[in-house]
Amino acid sequence: MVPLAQALGRTLAQDLAARRTQPPADVSAMDGYALIFDDIANCPATLDVIGTSAAGHGFAGDVKRGQAVRIFTGAPVPAGADTVLIQENTKAGEGRVTAVENEPRGRNIRKAGLDFVAGQVLLPAGRKLGAPELALAAAMNRAELPVARKPCIALLATGDELVAPGQEPGPDQIVASNTFAVAAYAEAAGAEVLDLGIAGDTFAALEAAIRRARDAKVDVLVTVGGASVGDHDLVQTALTREGMELGFWKIAMRPGKPLMHGRLGDMRILGLPGNPVSAIVCGVLFLVPLIRALSGDPQAGRDPSVAAVLGGDLKANDTRQDYLRATLKSGDGLPVAIPFGQQDSSMLRTLADSQCLVIRPPHAPAAKAGDPCRIVPL
Repeated sequence: MVPLAQALGRTLAQDLAARRTQPPADVSAMDGYALIFDDIANCPATLDVIGTSAAGHGFAGDVKRGQAVRIFTGAPVPAGADTVLIQENTKAGEGRVTAVENEPRGRNIRKAGLDFVAGQVLLPAGRKLGAPELALAAAMNRAELPVARKPCIALLATGDELVAPGQEPGPDQIVASNTFAVAAYAEAAGAEVLDLGIAGDTFAALEAAIRRARDAKVDVLVTVGGASVGDHDLVQTALTREGMELGFWKIAMRPGKPLMHGRLGDMRILGLPGNPVSAIVCGVLFLVPLIRALSGDPQAGRDPSVAAVLGGDLKANDTRQDYLRATLKSGDGLPVAIPFGQQDSSMLRTLADSQCLVIRPPHAPAAKAGDPCRIVPL
């Protein structure tokens, strides 16, 4: 249960029913006069003004023939009245009002329960809570909301070659960058992120970090790097020694072939490649849906791609599914995706300049500018 003000972006864990009827009584939709329609069937007609009804301060009496109550938007319609005549169609005098033009019977009245009634389920379990949903929940008189627990994601960068940003790299080192993008996507998807830092290429360092993740009872351990087949790629072995059950390793996509998935007790394992673009693309395609599923989102597994047209020619594809970094521009109908010529998985600048990934299925034939395609928006 979280306070309403802290529920933005969370996913409802239970159906949410209204605790009140909205509006709770017939109310005026306009500023004007509450009256009986038969009195203004023939205009002009002059009526006695017997009181005022304002929002939060209704008129307690009844309206009878020949009478009217000054009324304001949102105010309760007094008993006996069946129509609200807008003030633009009247001329007011001392204690009296003249209807100069009538309106249909029942006009300008919002009936009780027009929006919803008490007990009605308005927000189902699995609904992601955005700004309109929060306003609706507030109107339903819900101060606290039952939401799915935020999954906790532990991030572990691996490799002797890595140093943290701000440090001076040695002659054979680089600045670690991948986990910052992966953490940003994870948080945006609704996760809490535990940064385990950088582990060197030793079993002792890797196993110590893995145990920290287990001790913290995280839902997913995300490793970055060390998942390939080189002599220094120790992550899978270290995880296996700790008891991981491997789900799959290496997939037919580019970038991201060395992706690994498994389970270590209750903790899920997602091993991302070490190349920056590979790690980030795999985070978008695999980690984000996993977090959304753990957050209770029933749409977590839906296809994230949308239709577009190519803005450049492409060669025939090989056996792997490609995700090409591309810019987007508006077209006559569908957006136009223009892939970058250089797609090396080490090039972060190209990724930062991209608005989407163009999907190229395995064995796709050569394509020309203007051909249809599918893209994953970034």
